[in-house]
Amino acid sequence: MELLGNLAGGFAGAVTPVNLFYCFIGVAFGTFVGVLPGIGSMVGITVLLPLTFYLDPAAALIMLAGIYYGGEYGGSIASILINMPGSASTAVTCIDGNQMTKNGRAGVALSATAIASFVGGSIGIVLLTLFSPLLAAFSLRFGPADYFAVMAFGLIASTTIGDGSAIKKVGAVILGILLGTVGTDVNTGIQRFTFGELNLYDGISLVILAMGLFGIAEVMSSAASNNHADVRQKVRLRDMIPTRQDVRDGAMPTARGSLLGSALGALPGTGPTIAAFMAYMTEKQISRHPERFGTGTIEGVVGPESANNAAAQTAFIPTLTLGIPGSATMALILGALMIHGIPPGPKLMTEHADLFWVMVASFWIGNLMLLVLNIPMVGIWVRLLSIPYRLLFPCIVGLVCVGVYSVKLSAFDVGLVLAIGIAGYGMRLTRISAAPLLMGFILGPLMEEHLRRAMLLSRGELSVFIHEPISATVLLAAGLLLAWTGWSAFRQRRLSQNF
Repeated sequence: MELLGNLAGGFAGAVTPVNLFYCFIGVAFGTFVGVLPGIGSMVGITVLLPLTFYLDPAAALIMLAGIYYGGEYGGSIASILINMPGSASTAVTCIDGNQMTKNGRAGVALSATAIASFVGGSIGIVLLTLFSPLLAAFSLRFGPADYFAVMAFGLIASTTIGDGSAIKKVGAVILGILLGTVGTDVNTGIQRFTFGELNLYDGISLVILAMGLFGIAEVMSSAASNNHADVRQKVRLRDMIPTRQDVRDGAMPTARGSLLGSALGALPGTGPTIAAFMAYMTEKQISRHPERFGTGTIEGVVGPESANNAAAQTAFIPTLTLGIPGSATMALILGALMIHGIPPGPKLMTEHADLFWVMVASFWIGNLMLLVLNIPMVGIWVRLLSIPYRLLFPCIVGLVCVGVYSVKLSAFDVGLVLAIGIAGYGMRLTRISAAPLLMGFILGPLMEEHLRRAMLLSRGELSVFIHEPISATVLLAAGLLLAWTGWSAFRQRRLSQNF
């Protein structure tokens, strides 16, 4: 009964005109940036993040979350129509989705994607509602040593995110931790890595780092690729009605993808991309006709799409209840919480319970908005794909610069975001993922803070991390994960040398 009461209170807050407006803005803008290849929800969040400084925390987080899961749906449209994924998690949708377009069934593929995304998102929200309070209640037992261990585990798990070798991702995490130490030490007042620059005394802003690494670098990478397809598809509403056979073939893959995505989304370091690929491989393995995959089968579309949207919802479980972002996008959501003075973690469920339940209720509303809005708006999204990129990219760069300048009215910040963007583009050229760097930047200072607290309470005894059962268990898991990551990298290198 308490759960139902909390949900009722959450819906009461979510249906206010202001929150409904920002929920609509979030899902609509998220779909917009998801449709455009090379942009994605990460860029959308970084562009609008400065705007949230002037909003109520609930409205700000509702809008940012809407951009996130709206982008997961929007990315599938470009994958299906022009074989260019709007995001990494929709890359696998290209395999059968674009084949359905070539077979003259683009409308069915788009409608099936919308329904599968709604089902997957709904199941993910149910699990978020049921398990977040339980996990938060358990997390209230955590002490400083336990928090340090959990964050160390999160940093190690972040080395599984993105492309490139494990060594490069570990290096990116370390670089992120170092960047997080720039500024004034809160305990001693000593300036660290500022090099006498007054503008760095407050440290590097999360907004500047995220906009540079994902906004400017993404634009530079997409502009340099010069591989932007034009589309002249015409999709009518009557072409989007699936047949009875489509419904029968897609029902169970949607259910399986939703459950698989929900489970993987709750694990730090996995997220929608891994969930989508695993759902596709699962459907192909258990199918009676695996040879149909790659030729335009509906199972190859609804399975991954339901999985990545379910994972997008359950990714909020570790972010909100433990303070551990499972992806770079979740790290931005975590940063938005901290910017508004809301500490993520177990206390969020007790000290800011109203905010949590309003967000959960808004997820239901946002998913329903996506289903209702995007099916009739497919024609509009298709036309957006024909916008010349030479016009689109300058607008994005201009929005980034204006957003950064508006935070502190500092020209130094504009130059810094451009410099970080150039460095981020260099990281892409050398196949170094920016996601682990961002997670190191977010979690590194928090981990340092809890390490100092643990050392003060234990009077400098490092054995506190072993004597505490939670920290000992988590550190053991972190060690096993680190060993597994190293072994996988070593085995992959040996296989590549053999071939």
